[in-house]
Amino acid sequence: MKEYLEKLAKNETFSEAEMQLAVKSLLENEITDSEIAAFLFGLKLKGETIDEITGIVSALREKAPSFSAPAGTMDNCGTGGDGSQSFNVSTTSAFVIAGAGIPVAKHGNRSVSSKTGSSDVLEYLGVNLNLSHEAAEELLQSVGITFLFAPNIHRTMKRVMIVRKSLKIPTIFNLIGPLTNPVQLDYQMVGMYRRDLLPMFANVLKRLGRKRAVLLNGAGYMDEASLQGENHLVVLENGEIIKKVIQPEQFDLPTFSNDSIKGGSAKDNSEILQDVLQGNRSPYYYTVLLNAGIGIYTGGKASSIEAGIQLAKESIDSGAALHKLNELIENSCKYEKEVI
Repeated sequence: MKEYLEKLAKNETFSEAEMQLAVKSLLENEITDSEIAAFLFGLKLKGETIDEITGIVSALREKAPSFSAPAGTMDNCGTGGDGSQSFNVSTTSAFVIAGAGIPVAKHGNRSVSSKTGSSDVLEYLGVNLNLSHEAAEELLQSVGITFLFAPNIHRTMKRVMIVRKSLKIPTIFNLIGPLTNPVQLDYQMVGMYRRDLLPMFANVLKRLGRKRAVLLNGAGYMDEASLQGENHLVVLENGEIIKKVIQPEQFDLPTFSNDSIKGGSAKDNSEILQDVLQGNRSPYYYTVLLNAGIGIYTGGKASSIEAGIQLAKESIDSGAALHKLNELIENSCKYEKEVI
């Protein structure tokens, strides 16, 4: 680790392979908390490159259990951190995407910037989160959607996360969560609160082998697509990276302020999620239509976002999305809870 810290002190960049080795060293028991803090802070001061972020992500995925997945599997996990206090947009959208026939390996954790994280609301609804990776893999195959609870998947990250939180400043580890999904995804939608980093992260996903990816930052700098105004997208397709700006009016969707989609406790957000999946029209419903529509387009089931929104509406109104939620609750509870 001394060698890596000296490299950072000289403001030198790491190759992808060097960063993989550095992060593996970071996860060893012999490393002290002060060395972890120095590495995270040094990397932040220097500024991360595409090679370095790819190396970090590759090292963390290598340390996680390996998963097999159906062809066409995607994730729509966001970074959090936008401070909007919104309801669980991507979690709700995941069931709509799965209801449209796209396998979803939903990676997530407890709350980051909202009152209730994806795992908090799913746990309240009765989904068994503490599954072995074999059980999570079986759910993906049988139900078409599974939840990968980050603390179960990335157990070697526990000390790094404790140190990261104690620093009380954002580091690259606040942003890479969605990229560390251990499933070899074909498609990925990533909401980010940092608009300036969308092209860089698109290049990382290109390195990770995504067939198509959409990275987005919503109006008001949300890490979700917003009905408030302009949404900035970076689309990776066929190896090319294209920037787009979309607005709800393009898709005949109503406009609402971001304040209208605030969430609350796990109970509050579970009620919002179920209300949306039951098809009740509200700002929450239309926000999910937009986000799930982008997700369905990302996952290759629609040739355009507009067509994706129509399939999202059908997924909800037919009951398919709600059925995916109920299937996940019922089937996940057939497995014993793993002790973390």
